[in-house]
Amino acid sequence: MKLEDHIVAWNHAAVKVLDIRHTVMEPGDKLQGYILPACGFIYTVKGTASMNLGGIDYDVDSSFIMHGGKGMQLCIEAGEIFEYYLLFYRASLPGRKDLARLLERSNPFWMQYGFESLEPLPLHYQLMAMEQLWAQGSLLDRIQVKGLFYQFVHELMKQFTKVRVNLRQPDVIGQVVRYIEEHYRHNLSLESIAEQFNYSPRHLSTRFKGETGFSLIEYLIRFRLQQAEELLRYTDAPLRAIAEEVGYSDVYYFSRMFRKYNGQAPIQFRKESRQMSSSENSPFIAAGFSIGENISSRYNVFEYDNHYQHKNIGGSSPMRVTKTSSFIVVMLLSFTLLLSACGSANVGSNAANSNGSKASEVTSSAANHSTDNTNANKEVQTRTISTLKGDIVVPANPERVVVLYLQGDLIALGIKPIGTSDVFEGAPFAEMMEGVKNLGAWYEPNPEAIMALKPDLILVPSEETYDRVKDIAPTVYIPQDTMATDERVMKIGEVFGKAQEAQALLDHFHEKVEKSKQKLDELGILDKTVTIIEGGKKEMAVIDSKLYGRGSQIIYEYLGLKAPEIIQKKIDGREKATGGFVSLEVLPEYIGDFVFRSVWDGADDLSNNPIWNSIPAIKEGRLIEIGFDFSYYSDIYSLDKQLDFVVEKLVSAYEKK
Repeated sequence: MKLEDHIVAWNHAAVKVLDIRHTVMEPGDKLQGYILPACGFIYTVKGTASMNLGGIDYDVDSSFIMHGGKGMQLCIEAGEIFEYYLLFYRASLPGRKDLARLLERSNPFWMQYGFESLEPLPLHYQLMAMEQLWAQGSLLDRIQVKGLFYQFVHELMKQFTKVRVNLRQPDVIGQVVRYIEEHYRHNLSLESIAEQFNYSPRHLSTRFKGETGFSLIEYLIRFRLQQAEELLRYTDAPLRAIAEEVGYSDVYYFSRMFRKYNGQAPIQFRKESRQMSSSENSPFIAAGFSIGENISSRYNVFEYDNHYQHKNIGGSSPMRVTKTSSFIVVMLLSFTLLLSACGSANVGSNAANSNGSKASEVTSSAANHSTDNTNANKEVQTRTISTLKGDIVVPANPERVVVLYLQGDLIALGIKPIGTSDVFEGAPFAEMMEGVKNLGAWYEPNPEAIMALKPDLILVPSEETYDRVKDIAPTVYIPQDTMATDERVMKIGEVFGKAQEAQALLDHFHEKVEKSKQKLDELGILDKTVTIIEGGKKEMAVIDSKLYGRGSQIIYEYLGLKAPEIIQKKIDGREKATGGFVSLEVLPEYIGDFVFRSVWDGADDLSNNPIWNSIPAIKEGRLIEIGFDFSYYSDIYSLDKQLDFVVEKLVSAYEKK
């Protein structure tokens, strides 16, 4: 920046003095990594020190003056008794175009420079006077401080004309990167970071992308996920704890971001990385991270987990080592059984071992005369169920059932469990689960809490959950992510001896689907296109699978409605639950005659967004908001309720025309 521009900026600046500090350091004292809370001057009174400001080293003695911008890092190591002043201020310019262009070229209030004053007394005098008045603290004194500050700057500009000063543009982006890497655990946003560095969000975003090749928020996400990878790979911390550690209060959102950028779910990443680490037997080495890394375009379509199948919110067990926990569970279970055997020889039980073989039956002793156990003499009835984990022996009439994720299928069959994984408040079956013990997230249940319920049967939706709880009680693995709805419901019916009820349930559902299709066909709605989206002001997830949830299974599979061609091509070619992100600017290309938007408390309000409001389906009242909680689940009970909702809303939106 030219000196003339520097003077122009100060002439038009509105300034507020924020703080004045006078500090004395003893020989050898160090100030490490202090982040300037505002733009400021550093003026040395006496002594020597090694200083580093914004990554630039200075060897200073008395009468040295430095300037730095907000967010710069300051380090000082005193060589002898070292005395200095810190003067913090905030400056802004009026919104004139010429001044705006000046700031875009270079911001004088953020410039970094340092030089030895040839006339130190005027600067020192004004700083001393400002410190004394500042300490008195009255409003009148603060006005005088402001006047002295302008005199201080005037004197500084005079000395600029006499001394060749090397004005350095601060490495703002480098500072932002360091700030992110030090504060990524906190609730950061583009706006909060821009405010920290006294930049407009738009200007900082443009400059960050211009120097790094990608957006500031994308860098933040990638850095957070890198830390999450390390925690997943080398600790047994639950997902909720890991999400919070890397700055995500919402474990569902964390899982979605992890899948989007890493191509697999966190649990699967942990499993595969452990297997790889075990085979390689490699020591821990912290991975580096370069902001020059080649990153995929923000608006490419990313495949990621079917959230209604693979993600949930809430509930986590304490941080622990999995092997130890599993061992404790087994030992506690064994100890409990031992005590039961010693205390009462009249208890009959049947269980399956972890390989699926039948356990021997323990019948009551003829010598037992206890009147409190009148049913103990009856042999417990069992049935053998064929599963992917082998044959599992289960009680013929289980009374203490624990189920993870598959709650709605059980509710539809008239079975209420004693314990289950988290249930969203808006789930169709939420009210029916009142009083049922919450065991945490379905993908990370608490084995100790399950064991405390003394279940006689456990149903789980994944291999990972099966491995965690299989030693507690007979456990049936229902692979809900690969089983079709009819197959899954019939299998659960088999487990509980309710095959006829399960078939009747499915027959009723399919009959209802056919009647719904007939109703929509009569209105001409079956010939219309439907888009399902989820997201906010900057980007939207566009659902391009029949198995994603958010009503996709009802809309695309059962009712047979089509999406716009750009989406339908992907739906026809995929059997996985997927969705892709697109920018709001191109979203209109993906919107059909009707649009369902998954929403939740706190979802972005798009009512004033011009792009959003330009979409015909939005303008003409064919937007249907479907609750995230309500549309998350894919069990038969939830599908039935979603069918009612989808048909009712489509008909209502059609009749508005």
